[in-house]
Amino acid sequence: MLSITSQYLARYRRLTGDRSDTLLPVTGAQRRFLLVRSLDPAGRPDVVPMFFAFPTGTIDPERLRAAASRLAARHTALRSQPTVLRGTPVLRVADPDVPVTRPALAPGESPTDALRRAVDTWDAQGPPLRLFLVPDEERQEELLAVVLDHAVCDGRSLARIVDELGTAYGEEATEPHAAAEGTETELTAYRDAVLRQLDAEERAETPEAAAYWAQRLHALHAHAPAPRPARVPEGARPSGAAQARLPAHDGGVSFPGLLDACRSAARELYGPDRAVPLGYPWGGRPTGAEPVVGCFLNTLVFPADTGRGTGHAPGGGAGPEATADAWWEDLDRADVPFDAVVTAARAAGSAWTGGLDGLLTVDDDSRRPPLVLAGVEGREVHIDGRPVRGPFAVSVTQGAEIRLRMVWDRAVLDDEGAHRAFDALTDALRPPEHTVR
Repeated sequence: MLSITSQYLARYRRLTGDRSDTLLPVTGAQRRFLLVRSLDPAGRPDVVPMFFAFPTGTIDPERLRAAASRLAARHTALRSQPTVLRGTPVLRVADPDVPVTRPALAPGESPTDALRRAVDTWDAQGPPLRLFLVPDEERQEELLAVVLDHAVCDGRSLARIVDELGTAYGEEATEPHAAAEGTETELTAYRDAVLRQLDAEERAETPEAAAYWAQRLHALHAHAPAPRPARVPEGARPSGAAQARLPAHDGGVSFPGLLDACRSAARELYGPDRAVPLGYPWGGRPTGAEPVVGCFLNTLVFPADTGRGTGHAPGGGAGPEATADAWWEDLDRADVPFDAVVTAARAAGSAWTGGLDGLLTVDDDSRRPPLVLAGVEGREVHIDGRPVRGPFAVSVTQGAEIRLRMVWDRAVLDDEGAHRAFDALTDALRPPEHTVR
């Protein structure tokens, strides 16, 4: 039987014929985002917004538009629209067109409210990279949102996008054009990288890997309560948020340690003796490929057993060592695309349909350059309250300190329970001498 990747490639090749320069294949990671979008009642895509504050008068909107369009011209993914054509996910390559929208404030609306509204009304049919600019007269600042469709970028692309946008803004050119030769060269490199990635995914989809994931995830169910919008406090935003800064210790927290901390949060939210599906991005560009901008990081699933240490939890978790051992085993099958993993679990009798109760992302602050426009460094800010895709998501930034953030869907989790979960998460990550019992 053909693997999911093999079936996808066969459909893509039947569809495109000689149009492969305008309709490009997508990676398994991109297929996941397009699937999630198709299952959303409102057809909402996953978007990645970055928010920056600059002193008033720093930004020339027309120069910014030209710089962003040149950036998009240089990177195939940033000028390609994710779409599904005759049931086959593809990227449709288009001319670079990056609008700089200046949302007008509605009566009583704050600048952050206006940006939140602009991002949340994202039209999936438009360009994958868009900029929004709102003045904050009270603080004498301008708030800039750089927003991308997640299907065209992953976490490893964001630093490069920020760095190159600043560089393009500083160029003498004011026209939104890039050299045609460079654009074609990058398109070739991008297509090659995607095909190499699909080849790696095709080779990873072995019967042995399917059996491994079936056994690993057979106990999974989505344990979040069904969404009940009436639970959202009247006048409250769709999501809540909490954050903390912790001292770094012993070079930071290992990834298995972060998974264990998320397990502590899940135990508070869902109770003991559950196997809760936590997702996290992992991977990189395929061997031999150019380091192109795009979406290549697969979403891996960690079945967090909330009865860790009881001896009878689903999955039999027994502490950090067991978590680390299981995680390393998972990484040996990390190239199996998400949809193939879900299929394997379902074939083994799991009722899990691919929904994630939690999501963990980890960043290194030394790899995230600031956005610099006209020699002025923007201050990165967070704008909370936007809808979130799953019940809760945790982001960790490691550096001189550990910066910890958690957001949650108020239609699924109440604020009191979410704050208890965040406290458990934070407590699990404190150095022993700082832990409060």
